Amino acid sequence: MSLTSIQPTFIPTTAPEPPSLQRLISALHMQKHIEGGWFAETDRAPDTVPAQWVHTPTPTNDLVPQRPGFDPNIRNSSTSIFYLLTPATPQGGFHRNKGRTIHTLHRGRGRYVIIHDDEDDVVGGEGERGERGKRIETFVVGQDVEKGEKLQWVVEGWKYKASFLLPDEEGGRGE
Repeated sequence: MSLTSIQPTFIPTTAPEPPSLQRLISALHMQKHIEGGWFAETDRAPDTVPAQWVHTPTPTNDLVPQRPGFDPNIRNSSTSIFYLLTPATPQGGFHRNKGRTIHTLHRGRGRYVIIHDDEDDVVGGEGERGERGKRIETFVVGQDVEKGEKLQWVVEGWKYKASFLLPDEEGGRGE
């Protein structure tokens, strides 16, 4: 797959979310996510571990409200969230999580893109053989496992990742 074929299917809309999604967002107590979409934290382990990185303020993480008692030198051993992309918020922009993240699809379809910036790989199609660059992994998350769609995937910490909606079926709408 060439990089030019990795393109979002949906254009964000200013229309309100469909009523079924509004009910889901409300029922799960979801909030807008800074990278796009909606989220709700469902679990935060009470035990903490030392942070494995130096906290460096950036324009992006300065925008994220910190919970009371936040200490950049420690982190909870694990957390879990629900994450939702919708026709009004169809893309999760490129970002990195500091820790390993396990994703599980509940419904819908999307394209997931991971940039392995800590690895080198040969990139490029015909006419570009041998060019060195960062490995880019992309796959579809969805219910059709027989066609290679993934229901669950793991992203190691510090990998750049992004996602966007795809139609549930070819020629259909992703809702």
